[in-house]
Amino acid sequence: MKPSFKLLATVAAATLLCGAASVAQAQNKIILKLAHSDSVDMATSRKAVMADAFANEIKAKSGGRIEVQVFGAGALGGERDLVEGVKNGFIQAGFASGVMANYFPAAMVTDIPYLFPNDDVADKVMDGPFGQKLAADFNAATGMHNLCFGEVGFRNFSSGKNAIRSPKDLVGLKIRVQETPLYVTEMKALGAQPTPIAFPELYTALQTGVVDGQENPVPTMIFAKLYEVQKHVTLDGHNYGIDWFVASDKFIKSLPADLLKVVNDAAKVACNAERKANRTFTSNGNKTLAEKGVTVYTPTAAEMAQFRAAAQPPVIEFLKTKIDPKLIDSIQTAVKDVDGKK
Repeated sequence: MKPSFKLLATVAAATLLCGAASVAQAQNKIILKLAHSDSVDMATSRKAVMADAFANEIKAKSGGRIEVQVFGAGALGGERDLVEGVKNGFIQAGFASGVMANYFPAAMVTDIPYLFPNDDVADKVMDGPFGQKLAADFNAATGMHNLCFGEVGFRNFSSGKNAIRSPKDLVGLKIRVQETPLYVTEMKALGAQPTPIAFPELYTALQTGVVDGQENPVPTMIFAKLYEVQKHVTLDGHNYGIDWFVASDKFIKSLPADLLKVVNDAAKVACNAERKANRTFTSNGNKTLAEKGVTVYTPTAAEMAQFRAAAQPPVIEFLKTKIDPKLIDSIQTAVKDVDGKK
């Protein structure tokens, strides 16, 4: 064979080998389907920010061995659907909040009213030994894994006529709440008339006076344009919502050690990105409320003590009938320990 033919043959063989290697690599690539039910607009959606941060980190650190496919805006169903998908192994991972207590009642422990005094304490508790133990208990109870804790944020009151500055201002007010026993118990303890209404119907219910007020994180109020029908917002932060980053047991156990570390590290990056984004959305939201003519009020320490004294004991008594009382003591101790170290 002439040298030129040998060269051509060598190049052709190398090309075939590279092509075969590429096919093999593509066939061996791990697909990670990541689902959430929020908007895909990163300018307004904390979960979109979280998903993007996770996908980018995985791409950068896995060397192309993992491909994250993001399905946002409920493309794979609502929160209950995606958690079922993760539990059954059809979806590799997803973000969920409100439905988690249906799978793991202990998730309600973070809903104790006025539990976390601020973001910093919430972060340290959920990232620390308490959060790690809660995640381990979740795995043992459900077979699913929680990769990290993101945040929904602090829930606050809004009202149409008079400002809510202490529990006495809530007495007799019809306050829209989610249809969960814990929130109903909490509103009754504060003297309000809890009125469960589906979120899509909330704006009209406020506009027509079916309810006098509602409670939600500030970014949600902005998203729903509630400032058009509510002229007072009280930043009491009565409940702190958690986003769980759940993953399939089948998927986690299928990963080699190095890629498992990549996934766990990327999840932490994603949760931190979500927290940062959500707090920016909240800060900007407070400014938007003021610009829209809404009175934004921050309760004094004495007023916060009144809210806490009215709401906490009844909700804790309710929770003791649903979850292990030791868990309640554990999170309260963790909050005190972290807050005392500041």
